[in-house]
Amino acid sequence: MRVLGIDPGLTRCGVGVVDVRGDRKATLVDVVVLRSPTDAPIERRLARIADGLEAIFEEHRPQAVALERVFARSDVSTIMGTAQISGVAMLIAARRELPVALHTPSEVKAAITGYGRADKKQVGAMVARILGLEAVPKPADAADALALAICHAWRTGGVAGEAIRDAARGGARGGATAGDAAALTPAQRAWLAAERSAAVSGAARRVKE
Repeated sequence: MRVLGIDPGLTRCGVGVVDVRGDRKATLVDVVVLRSPTDAPIERRLARIADGLEAIFEEHRPQAVALERVFARSDVSTIMGTAQISGVAMLIAARRELPVALHTPSEVKAAITGYGRADKKQVGAMVARILGLEAVPKPADAADALALAICHAWRTGGVAGEAIRDAARGGARGGATAGDAAALTPAQRAWLAAERSAAVSGAARRVKE
């Protein structure tokens, strides 16, 4: 499964592409940080990032796209830039009929490190370890984009996520072996637990509605 992760930003937009096999092995395909000049008109800045994204989509032909979910921050201009680039990215993906998933920073951190409040240094170090890189991708936008792509691939529904789900099903049936449980990393087990919790919360909300 080839996933394109995007850490949206108007000044710096991190873009990472990874291939993930059924055994959850992730491989780096490409990573880049697209930039736009802060002194340019907003429409030109959006066009510049859009052109870069179009080229990456065209070159690498991803099967899925993962974006950081926009959330409230104190800096309104940052929120606007992030939302605008997110919209551009989703439009490009939609025109190619690609599925798009939005992940919060805490979801990504939990998937990558097993801890939803990990800092950027910890996330970057785990990204390098997962991908077998000698150094952490820089700047942080690059590592964040790769983390998004890996997170999505490890989710239920992705190739690797399917393997996690199958292992969980085996455990529920009593058919899982010690090897099955050991095959999941601490981060993947944490992510599975988080998904189960989210599913319960979602069911509770539906009951209340």
